[in-house]
Amino acid sequence: MTVGRVLIATRNAHKRAELRRILAPAAPHIEVVGLEDVARYDEPPETEPTFEGNALLKARAACAATGLVSLADDSGICVDALNGMPGVLSARWSGRERDDAANNALLLAQTKEVPDERRGAQFRCAAALVLPSGDEWVEVGVLRGRLLRTVRGEAGFGYDPLFVADGQTQSNGELDPADKDAISHRGQALRTMTPLLVRAVA
Repeated sequence: MTVGRVLIATRNAHKRAELRRILAPAAPHIEVVGLEDVARYDEPPETEPTFEGNALLKARAACAATGLVSLADDSGICVDALNGMPGVLSARWSGRERDDAANNALLLAQTKEVPDERRGAQFRCAAALVLPSGDEWVEVGVLRGRLLRTVRGEAGFGYDPLFVADGQTQSNGELDPADKDAISHRGQALRTMTPLLVRAVA
């Protein structure tokens, strides 16, 4: 079988591992490479107001710079009581890029007075696939749940230890990776995207 290649346009090691793990069962013949495997290029800042826009920015830049089929995602947590924030600002909510502990601490402080019945939240993920031909697709996954009052669990990353999905008793930070992948916003978006990806690199 011919092996195709797809570039995952992220420098987040946790996210890269999760993306590879989700894609592997459905597309074992696809070689997944990361930004560490290609020549460095100018990565665009995430300036779009939507997850979809930021995912497309990253995937388009990766494809243009490398000539590879490129996949990127943008994701975050949207808290009902904060009118959908942090949203696209999730990774830098505390002002420090990808500082999970600081981001979680700030979110807990901002929702300290929010009663249990109003602690609804959702994880959202937009996955963008861009081909050298110019074809592109975006798929979205959503995982509803609620915010905890303390962090629970050391698995996952980002806001996982603060979030319990609907129908679950464990936080995303306590779930086994395979169990998390089965329900996660990123898993939903990528499983929908996988048939397109398989055709793109066939």
